[in-house]
Amino acid sequence: MIADLSLYLVTDPALCGDRGVVETVRRAVDGGVRIVQLRDKTATDAETAAQLIELSRVIDGRALLVVNDRLDAALAAREQGARVDGVHLGQGDASVLRAREALGPEALIGLTANTAAHIEAVRALPAGTVDYLGVGVIRPTRTKPDHPPALGVDGFRRLAAMTELPCVAIGGVGIDDTERLRSAGAAGLAVVSALCAAPDPTRTAEAFVSRWRAAGAPRVLSIAGSDPSGGAGIQADLKSIAANGGYGMAAITALTAQNTTGVRGVHVPSAVFLRDQLDALSDDIVIDAVKIGMLANADVIRAVAHWLDAVRPPIVVLDPVMVATSGDRLLDQDAEAALRELLGRAHVVTPNLAELAVLAGRPISGWDDALAAAEDLSTEISAAVLVKGGHLDGDDVPDALVDVARGTRAEFPGTRIRTANTHGTGCSLSSALATRLARGEGPTDAVASARSWLRESLRESEGLRVGRGHGPISHFAGLWERAGFDPTPPPTEVRADWWERIATVRAEIDGLPFVRGMADGTLAREPFLFYLAQDALYLRDYARVLAEASRLAPTPHEQAFWAHSADGAIIGELELHASWLTPGEGMDASTFAAEPAPATVAYLDHLRSVAFGGDYAELIAAVLPCFWLYTDLGQRLHAGEFGDFARDPRHPYATWLATYADTAFAEATEQAIAYVTTTAAASSPDCRARMLRAFEASSAHERAFFAAPLVSAGRA
Repeated sequence: MIADLSLYLVTDPALCGDRGVVETVRRAVDGGVRIVQLRDKTATDAETAAQLIELSRVIDGRALLVVNDRLDAALAAREQGARVDGVHLGQGDASVLRAREALGPEALIGLTANTAAHIEAVRALPAGTVDYLGVGVIRPTRTKPDHPPALGVDGFRRLAAMTELPCVAIGGVGIDDTERLRSAGAAGLAVVSALCAAPDPTRTAEAFVSRWRAAGAPRVLSIAGSDPSGGAGIQADLKSIAANGGYGMAAITALTAQNTTGVRGVHVPSAVFLRDQLDALSDDIVIDAVKIGMLANADVIRAVAHWLDAVRPPIVVLDPVMVATSGDRLLDQDAEAALRELLGRAHVVTPNLAELAVLAGRPISGWDDALAAAEDLSTEISAAVLVKGGHLDGDDVPDALVDVARGTRAEFPGTRIRTANTHGTGCSLSSALATRLARGEGPTDAVASARSWLRESLRESEGLRVGRGHGPISHFAGLWERAGFDPTPPPTEVRADWWERIATVRAEIDGLPFVRGMADGTLAREPFLFYLAQDALYLRDYARVLAEASRLAPTPHEQAFWAHSADGAIIGELELHASWLTPGEGMDASTFAAEPAPATVAYLDHLRSVAFGGDYAELIAAVLPCFWLYTDLGQRLHAGEFGDFARDPRHPYATWLATYADTAFAEATEQAIAYVTTTAAASSPDCRARMLRAFEASSAHERAFFAAPLVSAGRA
């Protein structure tokens, strides 16, 4: 098995401090460290062996464990049952030939290399003696005062080009070196102080992993059945992986005879042959993510489980193919039991409602019940559950990501796309999600972007004209669009897509202490007045931006709408601000006396740059979140989603909250949405993309604006 060296932790007991090496390693592995090297030059062999035993317990197979120099300590720890995967040796340490003989052919042996002569010496060794090289130092570092001259990134590149062995960059490596070192040929980053001395090794490791993954195309393996029509199974998975920026691979669990109208036959190769496929891949290729689809029987499922236990891929997305569209169960009881055990090895599980009902062991009645079942399943398997609402009746087809252990519950609303081309949507979504996660996106963002891609692919599927039954989605619709094919989405689809794109921002706004405190009346007066003072500054310039939109508007109706909105911002909204900020004085210079907060400055700079440096389409996209997010929040406040506090006349901010749900403002918001989405639908792909970027940026500024009052008070 080839080692995943992407994030390599080298321990330093002094830098770990009171937290200690073991706890530092535990947290760093939680964050995604793939290999740990125990390095302690002052410890005895017995002390080193004892530490290896404890680290083996804490790592629990989630990362590889090697020891620096101490071959005898590694052997002693192994004799006591510890999983010690190998050793890392310096040029002056124990002979690599002796280490290979003592540890066996499956052990991982690394060697330090600082010069071209070191590389030449490795070439002279028998093949298979050394598995990887630690090449450095990249820049001067205090963790090893006697280090050789620093190589820099270019020096690393030259040495790495001299060998076919994987090379890990070590010595003074920081997170901002990630992209340059990966481009220079690094198989991974060896980090000492950046992790050992980090206040939160988990978060720091997550940041390193995210940057590393985003710096290259992930290698994503689909373990699934074959669909010769190309719409589902591994064929769909490989298209999805490629469309979302990954390199796809496949291990076939079943051969089917099928087309768009149905399945005519299934042949299941032996579980032994499946394991041969999997081993062949992992012996040669570092696998960044795995998507699991159709697993036909218990033997096949157990073969996959055993391979996962041996390889421990960093990302596993399991699409539990258990129920046919007809409602028939696809697995026997033994296979269902084996699949349930497999769930615990996944990071994300993506059942449809019928499959969720099987996994929950009870019928699912409506969307709220589905969310409750997803929470129960997430708790049981300690993994995230992406519950899909495509089988709901009606036009609303939400999805939701539920991860109880990490406190995640993100809902993604959507309207049904009317098409018969739904063959392989579950396969395609799960493989797209695996790829997005492997590219370094966070779980919620990965779901949002995978769903957006899937909806685009569904919307453009009619043009494929494949088969007489349920046809496939158009996996490469976006690529074809950029190549010159320009499908025009209707405004309703633009609206749904853009709203989904900011689902994470909307959820984060809902959870802000300022919003919660304003809703239930517990918010102190000082941050509320801070918010009003900043909002007054914002509205004064927002009105000018709206006036610019009116000037650029292509039709008299749009010109009048934006001009009326600018007038309303000054006459209506600012007068209400003045009643709180400067009561009895009306709106005058003192209403705008506050010093602009960083969030206010950033938001207005963004709007002004679009208004006076962009075009009409971008500008109206940039001003839309101020309409849309406020109206949405206000309507939900008054609907009681945050509790009944907002409708209590004794609420300290009752008069203010009433403005959020003003019907006239809601009508204006609908008109603004209509103008923006109609403009976007009629625009070129490039213009539509610029509009979306402006819209997303303004939405993020809205979130920061809501957070600012308590950030300034140090309580966010």
